[in-house]
Amino acid sequence: MGILNVTPDSFSDGGLFFSERTIERRGEQLIEEGADIIDIGGESTRPFAAPVSVEEELKRVIPAIKAIRRISNIPLSIDTTKSSVAEQALDSGADIVNDISAMRFDPKMAILVRNHCCPAVIMHMQGTPKDMQIKPSYTDVIAETIAFFRERLASLGNQGVDLSQIIIDPGIGFGKSLAHNLTILNNAAAYQVLNCPVLIGHSRKSFLCSLLGQDLKDRDQPTAVIAALLAQRQVSIVRVHDVTGTKQALQLAEGIARA
Repeated sequence: MGILNVTPDSFSDGGLFFSERTIERRGEQLIEEGADIIDIGGESTRPFAAPVSVEEELKRVIPAIKAIRRISNIPLSIDTTKSSVAEQALDSGADIVNDISAMRFDPKMAILVRNHCCPAVIMHMQGTPKDMQIKPSYTDVIAETIAFFRERLASLGNQGVDLSQIIIDPGIGFGKSLAHNLTILNNAAAYQVLNCPVLIGHSRKSFLCSLLGQDLKDRDQPTAVIAALLAQRQVSIVRVHDVTGTKQALQLAEGIARA
């Protein structure tokens, strides 16, 4: 899953892709590099980020979706917590809903996903982007995130959502310390108990600097290394900025696994 943020303040690529031409070029680049899905987001969810209005988010993402649709039929994911944004995105050509709130912030989101019968990503987050990194705490981060997903899957199933369409994301960096992030990465295979595909979004996140003890200007190489390790832990989707490096790492991991 290649990332296309049409925001002024995302932590890595905020402000880079605003005009329709730059959006098209970024889409073309991701496709040429081998992305299988493009994830489009119009609201930054970095730590301490402030929310944006529905109107502003729509103004950012709908032209981006239409711009990519003019050049490709690649599956598109809309990264939003708002059902009204997701609905217009799906109507404009998006295929997947990616909701960091696991459909908790907007009760209409589950109804929308049910009615469209579309794939949807639900993510675990302790708190909200404004407070999630203040002091995250768990007794057992794996057990507690699995329990969270069990509850969400039960709730969504009761609302008529097709659970075979659900993808789970443990939420690296969303209400997690360095130790929590590393525990999730090392134990990513544990989420197979939920019988859902697993998505991990670790690309360029600050825990890489914390782990390596330096302020990395280029975080793509460690991102790719982790992606290769995740392939051994039954992770189905990795959400990344650098598709080329990640694809190479995944191909190496697959070649070694098959030998």
